[in-house]
Formats: sequence, C-alpha cells, structure tokens
Amino acid sequence: MRLGDNGLTFENLVKRRRAYRSLEPVKITQDLIEETARVAQLAPSCFNKQPWRYVFVYDKTTLTKLQTEGLSKGNQWAKAASMIIAVFSRVDMDCVIGDRQYYLFDSGMATAIMILHLTDQGLVAHPIAGFDPVKVKELLEIPNEMHLITLIIVGKKSNTIPDFFKDYQKKSEVTRPERKSLNEFIYLNKYIEK
Repeated sequence: MRLGDNGLTFENLVKRRRAYRSLEPVKITQDLIEETARVAQLAPSCFNKQPWRYVFVYDKTTLTKLQTEGLSKGNQWAKAASMIIAVFSRVDMDCVIGDRQYYLFDSGMATAIMILHLTDQGLVAHPIAGFDPVKVKELLEIPNEMHLITLIIVGKKSNTIPDFFKDYQKKSEVTRPERKSLNEFIYLNKYIEK
C-alpha cells in the first residue's frame, strides 16, 4: 500500500519514524497544524469519545518560555524545536468500563497517528516524558484536572550533532537503538512465562 504522493509504504513510513534529538528550525504553518490535527481527528476511540486534547505551541515567545521553564535538564536538546505539542486528557472524557480506563490508550492512538503524519511531512516528532507537568500546565493554561500525558518535540532533523549531547544520544542519532526481539513481547494463543 502506498501513502501520499511520496510513494512510501506504511511499513517504510514506520521505519523512517525516529526520535531524533538533533534538530534545526523549520517553518510551522497553520496548514501543517490543521493537517496534523485532522489525522488525529480520524483516530479510533471507545464509543467515538475522542478524549485527546492538544496545544500546538509554535509562537516563539511561548515556545521559548516552555523550553526554558518546562523541560527537564535531560531534554535541553529540545530548545532547538520549532514546535511542541502538549498532549492531555482526563479519565472521564472517555470510556471507563470496570477498572479499565481508555483515555490514555485512545489519546495514545491519536497521537501515534499524528507522529506518523509529521514523519510523512519530513519532520521529527519526538515524544518526551521529561518535563514539569505543573509548570507546563501553568504556562499553557491547561486546567489542573487534566492529565498531561506527553510533549511532542517537533523540528527538522539536523545532520549536525551538538557537542553537549551525551554519548548514548550521539550514538542514537546515527544508529537506531536496538529493538526487542519479537520473542520478547509476543505470545501465540496464550501467555506463557518466558
């Protein structure tokens, strides 16, 4: 199956997606934001509740404030981002069936589709966990009762690796980090302890 005008197969698009840290500036347009939101809009969710919410931060003043005040020390590389997307939701915005809460799963599916769309546009979309959720919510005026799930760092891949990167970061810019073997995470017909 071919995707878009670029002739990529879905498998090749997934393989091209990488969580690079070496970034250079890229122009963020309203069209890019709307196209990215539209693909998330089509994601499946429990009873079509669509619990995901996003703040697309690309205004230079707000972006700089978010980068300097909201990110952990380990994510200072993200100061080169052209946009940061805050992903958030709340448990009661989606199905709760017994002890199963679907809002994180459904928001994750929509966000994965967005990440693949941004990859298809030739961009890096790197989700991170290293941020101060209280400060980020304050800066972006996200209500306290919302669960800030992740931040997606968006930019164009740079071929120049900054000197301040740690050795493992430099290595992962050049070589894809090792993936678990299929044997480590799939089971056939029933779960058997390995």
